[in-house]
Amino acid sequence: MTVQPDDGFSLAAEFPDATREQWQRLVEGVLRKAGTADATGSAAEDALNTALQDGLTTRPLYTAEDAEAAGTGPAGPGYPGFPPFVRGGRVAGTAVAGWDVRQRHALPDPRRANDAVLADLENGVTSLWLTVGAAGLPTDGLAAALEGVYLDLAPVVLDAGTETGAAARELLRLYDERGVAPHAAMGNLGADPLGTLARTGTDGDPAEPLAAAAELAALCARDYPGLRALTVDALPYHEAGGSAAQELGCSLATGVAYLRALTAAGLGTEAACAQLEFRYAATADQFLTIAKLRAARRLWARVAEVCGATPGAAAQRQHAVTSSVMMTRRDPWVNMLRTTVAALGAGVGGADSVTVLPFDDALGLPDAFARRIARNTSSILLEESHLARVIDPAGGSWYVERLTDELAHAAWAWFQEIERAGGHAAALGSGLVGERLADTWQQRSARLATRKEPITGVSEFPNLAEEPVRREAPAAAPASGGLPRVRRDEAFEALRARSDAHLARTGARPRVFLANLGPAAAHTGRATFAANLFQAGGIEAVPGGGPLGVDADTAAKAFADSGATVACLCSSDKLYAERAEDVATALKAAGARWLYLAGAPGERREAYLRAGVDEFVVAGGDAVAVLTSVLDRMGVA
Repeated sequence: MTVQPDDGFSLAAEFPDATREQWQRLVEGVLRKAGTADATGSAAEDALNTALQDGLTTRPLYTAEDAEAAGTGPAGPGYPGFPPFVRGGRVAGTAVAGWDVRQRHALPDPRRANDAVLADLENGVTSLWLTVGAAGLPTDGLAAALEGVYLDLAPVVLDAGTETGAAARELLRLYDERGVAPHAAMGNLGADPLGTLARTGTDGDPAEPLAAAAELAALCARDYPGLRALTVDALPYHEAGGSAAQELGCSLATGVAYLRALTAAGLGTEAACAQLEFRYAATADQFLTIAKLRAARRLWARVAEVCGATPGAAAQRQHAVTSSVMMTRRDPWVNMLRTTVAALGAGVGGADSVTVLPFDDALGLPDAFARRIARNTSSILLEESHLARVIDPAGGSWYVERLTDELAHAAWAWFQEIERAGGHAAALGSGLVGERLADTWQQRSARLATRKEPITGVSEFPNLAEEPVRREAPAAAPASGGLPRVRRDEAFEALRARSDAHLARTGARPRVFLANLGPAAAHTGRATFAANLFQAGGIEAVPGGGPLGVDADTAAKAFADSGATVACLCSSDKLYAERAEDVATALKAAGARWLYLAGAPGERREAYLRAGVDEFVVAGGDAVAVLTSVLDRMGVA
């Protein structure tokens, strides 16, 4: 063995370097064997690409060349704590104390809210995010909710919408009443007039609420150095169905609008930047979350640079919140896994504060168990997984660096479009933002409906026997009237609600009979596919025929015994050719109102239709459309 004197050890020094062309030839062979493509060279590599939103593409292989293309080659993307802040806004990242574990509270009863707040602070939470106003805690209940809280140790972040002024005054009064020194007050007063405009669609000139926010910012800059006045909340755009680039672009446009308002009110550029905290969604796509937070810091650093801020003032303060769009009402326990992955992405991406929404967030006000799991998610990642002990864990990943760069360019283009439209307020008022987000959600809804974007426990592997999780009280209705709030599960939830109503009315769920042809080895694959499909719409799948399936002689009786009015043939292409027509005829004679066949019919399509098959269900088809039509034909209101 040859020892390299320069570095002591050189990995694989005895082997020649592998080339991209060699790898592509291996891919060609795999594609040919799989029968999916005859592509060669770079075309074979492209066949493995995955399309993302915003025109982005994930490739199967990344090399140092991709880092060079992203401008992160030998010079790197900078250092943590230095412009362009891709690697973090602070030199030590979160390695010293971990990220700020911020728990959200929206209980309307101040006493119950106080119990929850104290329990959280005693068990790992380091700051509080309070929803104040009609959607949460009443403003005059702040004092009771914060009783026993050391306000000089626990930062408080307000989210009060149109009641921001009153809530901010009440919090400042509490600081004064409880003897908290102005320099010891920490948190954010939560002024976000453009975010409120996006939520409510309120008509009128936004100049007045912007001026009020500027007054709060001037007060904080003068008297409360640890307190920020404004939040640039990008959640309204994410929750309206926007993509990662659209979320980033809207946040940049909002931040620029706030800088203009604050500097016009007399604050310097550095002081104005110091008054802003940015809030982003963290999703179960951990790499996109990591790239989004890194890109956000890079983009804001560029904005601050153009505005004349010193490099030290250009670091973006980030609060990441696990996405409410991804949370499901059915099988909500899976939400614990989604929020864990999202929190991991937020931590690796360098968020300063992380909020993990309780797993039952979509069902109502969380109970103590749900809040405990939420806060412990961060605790495990910090204390047991040691996630914060490495500064910028994703740094140097060719994939992450390239994705960060591409996402930043897509977001910058959308930001420039908003600016050309007259700024964020004008773009909201004209409908530009709403229309663009709606288009994006429509495209994503198509992927959800076809299950190309699966939802575990909802569109994939649903459990109809699951006992529903119920909460004592529903959450207060959030602000509305502006951008909509969407959820990934909404189309399937509507179908399941129809099934629930049918169950309550008749004592049984709607059923479909699975006419399994031949032995288990022949029918199991498509029977599993069909059962999964129909159960996603709340339709109970009743298998017929046991391990040997059914034939024309036994199909009618098995169908009658199932209590179903709709049937689906399930088997291999070979057995379909031998038996499907006879069994279809028998099922129709037995009273099947509608007959499906699982799988593509190929050349025998017309023969199957003549025998009584009405429709074919295949992987990648529109599951929502199929399930809606099934329920309609069953008479399920």
